[in-house]
Amino acid sequence: MFRGSIVAIVTPFKNGQVDEKRLRDLVEFQIKNGISGIVPCGTTGESPTLTYEEHTRVVETCVKAARKRVPVIAGTGSNATAEAVALTKHAAKAGADGCLVVTPYYNKPTQKGLYLHFKAVADSVKIPIILYNIESRAARNIETETVARLARDCRNIVGVKEASGNLQQVKDVRQACGDRFVILSGDDILTLPIMELGGVGVISVVANIVPQDVAAMVLAFEAGNKQKASDINDRLIPLVKAMFLETNPIPVKHAMGLLGMCSSELRLPLCAMEDANLEKLKTALQHYGLLKGQLV
Repeated sequence: MFRGSIVAIVTPFKNGQVDEKRLRDLVEFQIKNGISGIVPCGTTGESPTLTYEEHTRVVETCVKAARKRVPVIAGTGSNATAEAVALTKHAAKAGADGCLVVTPYYNKPTQKGLYLHFKAVADSVKIPIILYNIESRAARNIETETVARLARDCRNIVGVKEASGNLQQVKDVRQACGDRFVILSGDDILTLPIMELGGVGVISVVANIVPQDVAAMVLAFEAGNKQKASDINDRLIPLVKAMFLETNPIPVKHAMGLLGMCSSELRLPLCAMEDANLEKLKTALQHYGLLKGQLV
């Protein structure tokens, strides 16, 4: 169920409030352009600044808009285990197909603490759980031994979104957890290298603006046409790099604003792009042919 090109969808705002109509429109846009799944309330969805009520409403909105045409994998992580459990239970009740649970951030638990945290979340529901390993934001890596123990002890922990940047760890997790354990790239620029090591897709930021191209790249690789996948990837790389000129999701929100997809509105402490970086973003969009006055 969880493979292919999955979008980490933004949360559109309007005058400080979640723009639910635009969110529904974005879900429809993604599905029509070949996306394989939708992750609301992830990092790209600005989950840290959503209230509990907004968070649950965004999940409900995406589930209803998707209408089971593609899986919805709700971001339900927290650095408080009780909150992660509550969010995960809500997602299950709302009809989400799975949950993405990030490493607890800031409080820096031990590997034993990570195991107990993820096990508590998994034990609270029956729907599948995907671990989200991103040490750069969470200050802790989920070590391979911990991932393997969780996969063994919790039947509904089915995979990991791997954003450690460590390809050796991807290889080690594949060997430790077996072929049925889902490994998804958590970094657009490493999607193909991770798929070479046994990954089955990506949870993508850049798919917010070019879902059809990310989907085509993953499908080409899965079909054995690695040259086509590589060619699409080569074209995508400058655009992917532009998405990380500043902290995600600042650039992708600005890109979507420039393309008329949704407002570029963010919530503090995220803020508008620096002028120099905004010009670089515009240039990347023009090179890709997404903006008028394109340079190619």
